[in-house]
Amino acid sequence: MNPAWTDLQAKIQGADPVRAIGQVTRLVGMIIEVEGLAGPIGSLCRIEIGRNEEPILTEVVGFKDNTLMVMPYQDSVGVSPGCKATLVAKALTVPTGKELLGRVIDGLGRPLDGGPPLNKLPQAKLNGRPPSALSRKRNTEIMSTGIRSIDSMITTARGQRLGIFSGSGVGKSVLMGMLARQATVDINVLALIGERGREVREFIERDLGPEGLARSVVVVVTSDESAVMRAKGAETAMSIAESFRDSDNEVLFMMDSATRYAMALREIGLAAGEPPTTKGYPPSVFAALPKLCERAGSSEINAMTAFFTVLIEGDDIQDPVGDSMRSILDGHIMLSRDLARQHHYPAVDVLGSVSRLRNDIVSDEDIQAGAKLMRWMKKLEDNRDLVNIGAYVAGADPLLDEALAKENEVRQYLIQGINENTEINSTLVKLRELTGVA
Repeated sequence: MNPAWTDLQAKIQGADPVRAIGQVTRLVGMIIEVEGLAGPIGSLCRIEIGRNEEPILTEVVGFKDNTLMVMPYQDSVGVSPGCKATLVAKALTVPTGKELLGRVIDGLGRPLDGGPPLNKLPQAKLNGRPPSALSRKRNTEIMSTGIRSIDSMITTARGQRLGIFSGSGVGKSVLMGMLARQATVDINVLALIGERGREVREFIERDLGPEGLARSVVVVVTSDESAVMRAKGAETAMSIAESFRDSDNEVLFMMDSATRYAMALREIGLAAGEPPTTKGYPPSVFAALPKLCERAGSSEINAMTAFFTVLIEGDDIQDPVGDSMRSILDGHIMLSRDLARQHHYPAVDVLGSVSRLRNDIVSDEDIQAGAKLMRWMKKLEDNRDLVNIGAYVAGADPLLDEALAKENEVRQYLIQGINENTEINSTLVKLRELTGVA
């Protein structure tokens, strides 16, 4: 039988010849209540608000008795009692394929860059599932980031998932731009969730640059957009990254930020009637975070290395979202405000950071060299006040003497220019030379 005819038959058999029409009965806060419709959670619902007005697209987030609770992807201005509502689709899909490279899209996969439409590209569903535990390849190979402080002390494996923990204004956007330009991967997928509108173009043109954009897909949902759209932006970016990994490409996924994604989920959960628990976050937030993060990593086909930025409230690492993300991920990179004040960039706090896979992917000599450098830095941190007031007598502590003698060299090794790219092997050789480990 002709494949085209078979495909057409399948579409006809799956078609719904009778489309139910519901109506809006109530709007409270961000929740619109619709009677007369039945649809699963996550399905799309269109609300007609007038003959000459664009309909409002919404998503089903809950139901009570015979009433659907939906949240709009845009403003709900124009919605009134009696507005007609219809189900559009059971799940949202987004475009995929290498034609997306260099493009900037919104949380629903629509172009934001003025480029050609993407509706003719292959489509992927948003409700992807993580690779099963036993189908994942082990993360045994180094992924070079080109950033010395990370490659030497927080060495990253292909398929590893790390968090970048930072307060505001400490340099995480610049660090993400360096990763996008320099990391040894095939494709970048970047999700900018809840960003200020002003910062989006700055990041794309200044931090990412033409070189980084050429091999990247950027999903942008700014802070003024609805909670549903912000949550969908993260899921859209992850679905696109999964499709590239399934096509046998090595992918670098970066999301800025996981905190704003969690805040969007909090808004949705509270509006749907969930009880708040830790700092106002409902339980569904802490169930959704691992579902998203676990979709990254290695599959049986290729690897997706992931970096999730986490905003620390008041530089407090015990923030509930930060605490949850640290328990989910395979390591964390702490950015220090004190280092940033000293114009030490990237402001990576080596002592506060950890890669849980580092010892599995570097040599024994590199492990010893990293441990020695950490001991120097810890000794300097513990005795900084003593040294500054001149109370330390040289020779009293041989390890501190050694750390003081090497302090400037260590600082210069860890500081790196925005456009400076260091190859992984030379980074590790320099680390061994600096610490005297053969």
